[in-house]
Amino acid sequence: MTDSRGRLSPQEAAKRVAATLGRRGSSEKRFRYLGVAAISTALMFLVLLFSGILSNGLPGMFQHYVTLEVYLDKERMDPQGDMSAASLYAGDSGKIVNESVLKALGEPKGRMAKKAARSIMSSASDQRLAQFAVANPELIGQTVPVKFALDDDIDSFMRGFISRETPQSERRINDQVITYVDRLNEAGLISYEISDYLFFGSASRNAEIAGIKGALIGSILTLAVCLVIAFPLGVATAVYLEEIAPKNRFTEIIEININNLAAVPSVVFGIMGLAIFIVAFGMPRSIPLVGGVVLALMTLPTIIISSRAAIRAVPPSIRDAALGIGASRMQTIFHHVIPLAMPGMLTGTIIGMAQALGETAPLLMIGMVAFIVDVPTGVVEPATALPVQIFMWADFAERMFIQKTSAAIIVLLAFLITMNAAAIVLRKKLERRW
Repeated sequence: MTDSRGRLSPQEAAKRVAATLGRRGSSEKRFRYLGVAAISTALMFLVLLFSGILSNGLPGMFQHYVTLEVYLDKERMDPQGDMSAASLYAGDSGKIVNESVLKALGEPKGRMAKKAARSIMSSASDQRLAQFAVANPELIGQTVPVKFALDDDIDSFMRGFISRETPQSERRINDQVITYVDRLNEAGLISYEISDYLFFGSASRNAEIAGIKGALIGSILTLAVCLVIAFPLGVATAVYLEEIAPKNRFTEIIEININNLAAVPSVVFGIMGLAIFIVAFGMPRSIPLVGGVVLALMTLPTIIISSRAAIRAVPPSIRDAALGIGASRMQTIFHHVIPLAMPGMLTGTIIGMAQALGETAPLLMIGMVAFIVDVPTGVVEPATALPVQIFMWADFAERMFIQKTSAAIIVLLAFLITMNAAAIVLRKKLERRW
């Protein structure tokens, strides 16, 4: 019912509102369910991603070793007789390891049998024995147990990736080798332990001795260069645009270009680094200095945008109060605005660094895909990075590289999670409320 002016009576209005409450409640429930479904789907894919990585990566952090009784003959281990590292590395470690293997297997006879016995051991067993002698010179002349890595094919067999039921012509190890492995395993000489090669080894074509140490240090050096360049430049640019620069057409163009640079594919920065720093300036390829500069250019827009947002979040009353008590404009900026905006600036910087840590394309363009065996000690020495190392390992055919690739991904994810957690902690610790 309506009155003379066409307005609904209170009773009629209440009825119509009550009739729509059910529909509105149903709409809210559907929206809530859609939100829960979206979050559940995202979590499901996240769980699938991490479960796949962990299922392959955790076994990649372990490998099989064999413990042999080795007689460290002084004359053969130390040919120069001065017990120096150079002399110990020049010793006859390879033959000593082979003799220890043959002794553990009961001295097999025949050239083929001895070859099968030697194939059980990693190709770097002689280096491992030399390193053991350098680290323990007091044991020279004694018979001591030494732990050696098994060959990657033997490790794959121990994990069940190579079946003994497969015909001998179709597998990479023959029946004689399997017999020797079973003999060592039954004697309790083979163990399954955390891989020291993965964490302390460097790049290698042999899967059992390949490690991430060199790539991890290369990533740290590259990120250090990136941070030293990108953080001060990004913060200075943000302060200038927000606090000092006049608002005109020129600064608008700069802001538009900064926002556009944040969306440029990372490979473009790699091409620019190749053209400018390597081709034009003649800087060496595959060094952390060039990689850090390229990643700094890529990270700058992210730092500038986040720093400007942090500066804008500082209340104008802070500036007015500082100016009101006689502070200059520069004093207001450096003594009040920047300290209050620093938590947001640091958060954006760490997130930008985390993004740079996972980049591969720019580093590939400047040559950091090179095979680098030595661990870098400075920013001008050849190096590779952890994402590039993962990329290279994923292209190798050996089964053990698949697991080591997943293990390296776990290390990279742990690094990224640590950096993001540090951003949250810094923000909470430095944040001031007003």
